[in-house]
Amino acid sequence: AATTPELADKKKYPYFFRTVPSDNAVNPAILKLLKYFQWKRVGTLTQDVQRFSEVRNDLTGVLYGEDIEISDTESFSNDPCTSVKKLKGNDVRIILGQFDEEMAVKVFCCAYDEEMYGSKYQWIIPGWYENLWWESWINSSQCLSKNLLAAMEGYIGVDFEPLSSKMLKTISGRTPQQYEKEYNAKRGDGQSSKFHGYAYDGIWVIAKTLQRAMKYLNATNKHQKIEDFNYTNHKLGKIFLDAMNETNFFGVTGQVVFRNGERMGTIKFTQFQEKKEVKVGEYNAVADTLEMINNSIRFQGLEPPKDKTIIQEELRKISLPLYSILSALTILGMIMASAFLFFNIKNRNQKLIKMSSPYMNNLIILGGMLSYASIFLFGLDGSFVSEKTFETLCTVRTWILTVGYTTAFGAMFAKTWRVHAIFKNVKMKKKIIKDQKLLVIVGGMLLIDLCILICWQVVDPLRRTVEKYNMEPDPAGRDISIRPILEHCENTHMTIWLGIVYAYKGLLMLFGCFLAWETRNVSIPALNDSKYIGMSVYNVGIMCIIGAAVSFLTRDQPNVQFCIVALVIIFCSTITLCLVFVPKLITLRTNPDAATQNRRFQFTQNQKKEDSKTSTSVTSVNQASTSRLEGLQSENHRLRMKITELDKDLEEVTMQLQDTPEKTTYIKQNHYQDLNDILSIRNFTDSKDGEKAILKNHLDQNPPAQWGSSDPSRTSKDPIEDINSPEHIQRRLSLQLPILHHAYLPSIGGVDASCASPCVSPSASPRHRHVPPSFRVMVSGL
Repeated sequence: AATTPELADKKKYPYFFRTVPSDNAVNPAILKLLKYFQWKRVGTLTQDVQRFSEVRNDLTGVLYGEDIEISDTESFSNDPCTSVKKLKGNDVRIILGQFDEEMAVKVFCCAYDEEMYGSKYQWIIPGWYENLWWESWINSSQCLSKNLLAAMEGYIGVDFEPLSSKMLKTISGRTPQQYEKEYNAKRGDGQSSKFHGYAYDGIWVIAKTLQRAMKYLNATNKHQKIEDFNYTNHKLGKIFLDAMNETNFFGVTGQVVFRNGERMGTIKFTQFQEKKEVKVGEYNAVADTLEMINNSIRFQGLEPPKDKTIIQEELRKISLPLYSILSALTILGMIMASAFLFFNIKNRNQKLIKMSSPYMNNLIILGGMLSYASIFLFGLDGSFVSEKTFETLCTVRTWILTVGYTTAFGAMFAKTWRVHAIFKNVKMKKKIIKDQKLLVIVGGMLLIDLCILICWQVVDPLRRTVEKYNMEPDPAGRDISIRPILEHCENTHMTIWLGIVYAYKGLLMLFGCFLAWETRNVSIPALNDSKYIGMSVYNVGIMCIIGAAVSFLTRDQPNVQFCIVALVIIFCSTITLCLVFVPKLITLRTNPDAATQNRRFQFTQNQKKEDSKTSTSVTSVNQASTSRLEGLQSENHRLRMKITELDKDLEEVTMQLQDTPEKTTYIKQNHYQDLNDILSIRNFTDSKDGEKAILKNHLDQNPPAQWGSSDPSRTSKDPIEDINSPEHIQRRLSLQLPILHHAYLPSIGGVDASCASPCVSPSASPRHRHVPPSFRVMVSGL
């Protein structure tokens, strides 16, 4: 009945045979059990006792080469909790234990504390413990009985079978069941031993060995008998060894066969179920077969525990409904952009659209549509395309979004630059900037983009990277763990390249803000989009900053990240296109001429010296020149008609002055106010908001004589004196020149219309009056 593996050493014990399987005999059975449930990863927990250590070492040799991994080997002397924690840390699910009853109670208490029990774990321990073994040692542990039983539930015990379960007649003519019944009847109240069947079969082994040896002696050597045996007779001892090795019969413990002195018996498997051990299968060492009893083994889960945590990688992909919704919004945005493009092309010959550079408007729409198109690419991940295609999309979507942004805002800022270049022209030279030059500017901006993108692609191209996150429990309750993975488009120096792109785009936005601020006072709506550019830059800048920050913080949530990126692109593109085209559409439908009417162009000339500001003239904008010239020609015609009328009035006054001097007093008294009314002509340049030309024409002449300042001695002459005399002519000219002076010069900006009195002193003439410096527009060819 000695089961210690140490006796199996044939070098030390060449004549040793035992009818009871050794402790190592359970290892082939354990191997068969592991293969049956497809457990390929195990761990061992062994008490530091030679008996158990030898079993573990033999088990290691049995499992070696059988495609079963011993992931962790732990041993303990008194406290197994540390070893149990290490097993859990190494994700050991199938634990092969070798320890006695006392240590078994401590092991299961530690397993309960570490939650190493239940549906995810399987303990396999020796099955030779006494019945209700835990009750004897529960008081020596700090574990409650219910907790201990909860941790023990479902463990599998492995031990040799005391009696065969087969209902076959043995060598004695009895079945194992008949033998057990007879044994119990003869035993009475005596204590039972589980080795009694092996003792019984052992007697039969001795008898069969002696019988076989006697037959051999009788057949080979008639002079030597079995009674001649002694321990120094090696020849007879060899006969006995051969007879023992040839033993093969069915006994009450099963088939009795020896292999190298070891009994090849039957190993049983029991499972602890509801405070009792239930036999669930047996292993026949002779036939090397495992037979499991149907529906006897019960696992606490729906299936046998896994030998390790099954990690199922799950790609975090973009939700199809979310992608569909955002794609629908993107399509609506592209339809809107197409409508704006149709509107711009259809009305390109209208003054309002023509003055707003329709070619640049087309580029703005094109940039917006490219930005919209990038949304479709941002939503394509590994659930839609292959890994190679995804890596290509990383580059394509970056190029499309970058080029679209530059195209839209580059065209917008180029338009504003043209307005700034014309109206901030200090030399006031005629300046013509055609659309071709603006296209060159936008092309230059795109060329910078292409240089950056090409260098990026050549030096450090974008690659598909997979980021793995912490494991999560299976939502369906299966014994697996979900490891989320997420695809990214990254490269080695991602931060540097993004910094270069952001810096360039930021400078472009700042340049646009500068142009919008500088041209804020240009009051022709068809030309000046500074207000809308400022609003667009503000909204785009704020949304991009917020979107980039939130997108970075939600990089582990692809649905949230894609939703934010898509909404930011949709909002920025839509608000930009609407701010550019909706005002034009409304104006064209309601009042198409309002945006092209002549108004005063006011500018602020920031110079270091304020006294350097002088009256200058500038040319009008190319697109507005035709409309303004027509208005000025009409006004010029009206003024010429007014001058003709004034000539007639002046002629009447001159004729009256040819009368006698006595009528002078009458004219002075009765026609003084009429002359003032006739001679007072308002400066038309002030009534037209400063857009009509001012021509300063200072008359270099002697100051005229004051009204009624003729020599008193002249009044005493003959009233019928010749009116063509030098004195009379001089007197008439002294009156006519001031009249001409006050009648004509106000019409062309010579004197202020408020100067209605003809008795102006010489110091108040246009030559000596102080004219405040202002910017006025000179109309060429007026």
